[in-house]
Amino acid sequence: MNQQSVSSATSLQQGTRFSLFTFFFAQGLCMASWASRIPDFKEVFSASFTFWGVILFMIPVGKFVALPLASYLISRLGSATVVQISIMGYAFSLIGIGWVQQIYWFGACLFVFGVFWNLCDISFNAQGIEVERLSGKTIMATFHGGWSLGACAGALIGFLMILSDMLPMWHYVFILAVVLLIVGFGRGKLLRSGAVPTDIRHEEPKKEGAFRWLFRKPELLLLQLGLVGLFGLVVESAMFDWSGVYFKSVVGAPESLQIGFLVFMLMMVMGRFLSNFAYGLWGKKKVLQVSGWLIFTGFFVSALLGDMVESTLLKVAIHSLGLMLVGLGISSVVPTLYSFVSAKSKTPVGIAITILSSISFMGSLIAPLLIGAISEQFGIKTAYMIVGTMGFCIVLLVSLTKAFDLPDEKK
Repeated sequence: MNQQSVSSATSLQQGTRFSLFTFFFAQGLCMASWASRIPDFKEVFSASFTFWGVILFMIPVGKFVALPLASYLISRLGSATVVQISIMGYAFSLIGIGWVQQIYWFGACLFVFGVFWNLCDISFNAQGIEVERLSGKTIMATFHGGWSLGACAGALIGFLMILSDMLPMWHYVFILAVVLLIVGFGRGKLLRSGAVPTDIRHEEPKKEGAFRWLFRKPELLLLQLGLVGLFGLVVESAMFDWSGVYFKSVVGAPESLQIGFLVFMLMMVMGRFLSNFAYGLWGKKKVLQVSGWLIFTGFFVSALLGDMVESTLLKVAIHSLGLMLVGLGISSVVPTLYSFVSAKSKTPVGIAITILSSISFMGSLIAPLLIGAISEQFGIKTAYMIVGTMGFCIVLLVSLTKAFDLPDEKK
């Protein structure tokens, strides 16, 4: 980094990192607020596993539509502006989900929710990579830790709202108010376009254009990272969409003990804030390998060992242990992939994130239909074990692919 770049990095507002952290927190809060009420919505609409999988499929369809839109908006408006638009749209779409009474309108609201979900994902991570490059430190895991912290708070709030018999509509009004406060206080401190020197951003001249980059042959690095992201998002989607249903239908836990999603999110928070320590101890490649093994082990502990006991409390404990292992394992996958983009990709940030997300999002697209269909035919425990094999796929791909080798890291 030259002297001018150092000067630019030093002049970055001190509150930028914290501001972006709070936006990630807000996104996690919205996601968990939706996920915590999924069993309620499934019960209200009396949907079978297969039909519920089709309804949930509207979220990844919305995410797919958002992919080219996100790249265009970031290139035209800058990631800071898109961050604000997307998080407010994400929170307002929750209101629609909580308000509608007919399942087809419910599916339409989930589609809109998916659009803003991916706009958040891409714009937030584009902003995060710029901040990471400017700071010269590996801090993406910290931002994703903010997301997990928000998701944990959302899971806890959702649990309390369920216990107090609060309708989802009013639950989501409260979440919207929190998000608007975060946007109001943090919007002025986001990193604006042009604040990062070109040699740090690794971007091409403006004449290249966003769409020209999208239609080029993508870097092999991004394809390899994206495939690991695909496996990771199958796991995340399974947890976000089905962990509550699993606890209710398989474990048979009463409402006061339906803590599966909550303990999963608690371990995601812990894992993401420990990621930087783990990078220093093992290196990023080893962290991904360990993550894959934890995911694989967690699903099989939950699916196989839970039936070996009769006590409901012991069942809850065993299934919670399994979900805790999954949460710890999946916690580092996505932020580590984005750190590899920051360290190795030569593609402009917004385009690189879009390409990575385009491949990874297939996991979100596959998961609802796959789990719904398998659960209908063979039971949700079988579906859980199949999802667990995604952890082994992560281990295999990371171990055999040179994209995950960094010359200055431990082997």
